[in-house]
Amino acid sequence: MSRTFNALLLAALTLGAAPAAAQRAASTAGPPGSELTVYLMTMGPGKLVWERFGHNAIWIHDPAAPPDEAYNYGLFDFQQENFLLRFIKGQMWYWMDGFPAESYVRAYRRANRSVYLQELNLPPAARLELQRFLRWNQLPENRFYHYDYYRDNCSTRVRDALDRVLGGTIRAQTDSLPAGTTYRFHTQRLTANDPLIFTGLLVALGQGVDRPISTWEEMFLPMEMREHLRSVTVPGADGRPAPLVLSERTLFESTATPPPPVPPRWLARYLFLGVILGCAAAWLGGVQRRETSGRVAFGLVAGGWELLAGLGGVVLAGLWSFTDHVMAYRNENLLQINPLALALALVLPFALRGSSRLGRVAQVLALLVAGLSVLGLVLKVLPGFDQSNVQVIALALPAHLGVAAGLRRSR
Repeated sequence: MSRTFNALLLAALTLGAAPAAAQRAASTAGPPGSELTVYLMTMGPGKLVWERFGHNAIWIHDPAAPPDEAYNYGLFDFQQENFLLRFIKGQMWYWMDGFPAESYVRAYRRANRSVYLQELNLPPAARLELQRFLRWNQLPENRFYHYDYYRDNCSTRVRDALDRVLGGTIRAQTDSLPAGTTYRFHTQRLTANDPLIFTGLLVALGQGVDRPISTWEEMFLPMEMREHLRSVTVPGADGRPAPLVLSERTLFESTATPPPPVPPRWLARYLFLGVILGCAAAWLGGVQRRETSGRVAFGLVAGGWELLAGLGGVVLAGLWSFTDHVMAYRNENLLQINPLALALALVLPFALRGSSRLGRVAQVLALLVAGLSVLGLVLKVLPGFDQSNVQVIALALPAHLGVAAGLRRSR
């Protein structure tokens, strides 16, 4: 099977390079760079969360310097010094390097991830400049960069390298063209296979991911970049616009189910869970006055929810105040997942043991937490409060109201 695949890969590359080879044979004294062939290599999503967004690389065929190199900007290492701390602070260092292209294809094939090639119509001088730039960029002193999930990642680096040698052509044709999507739109549809990750990102990401993005920005996703480059043109040999993408080939097609084209609509699920939590807390608040088991159950339901919401609020406040995770700033979910809920969770066990003073404190905290949640809903009618967080409100608001009602019944 492996030998068959290698033979097919070699045949595909040979056939794909045939037009360029014929042109070079017709004029052996071509300008510098005419012997190079440049491909955009796009890999489909994988199983792991950091693989769900796809990947890409620049493949350069240079007959004078085999083997072909695939330049990859998506390298990181869990064993890197202070990796976890940098991840928490939003200061991750990624790097780029070149790898033998054919072995790179085989690695993605083994992982059951699709691999596509697009031959790019770059002028000879641009091909040579790109090769020189990538070789310079892979030097140890030049290879590292400050990674940003949306604005500076493995795909935007590839996009920018190509745009650089084309004199800004790609950006000029895509920067003012609306994509009709947002960063959150793509984040949600690409994490729909993992409800916990989906929910965590739904809560953690603030207003920044909800603004409409351009097709230039949408190329933070490799698969979207592959699509958008099909509409980009460059000056042809006769001076007239010519397609940037000369040809396309599929080297491997994954058998995995592709991500959905749009995010899932889970509003009813979040609302159902929030109502169940709220109703359970409100009912158990009355039961716990009569039965010890009811007191324990109320403590577990109400205290568990408020503990989760409070810890989440501390995380959200920390992301906004102390990290470089820009897309977590201005997060309206702080009105729903609030640090005050943590104080309520800590006071609640003592209130349930019969302390009248702490019982009143718990009631006040519960009303404050529920009131802030209601405020978060009311503010949606005002300009500037347009974060896409109705699902979070649907979960948190009935749960907070139920806890407040349960504490009132318990008194």
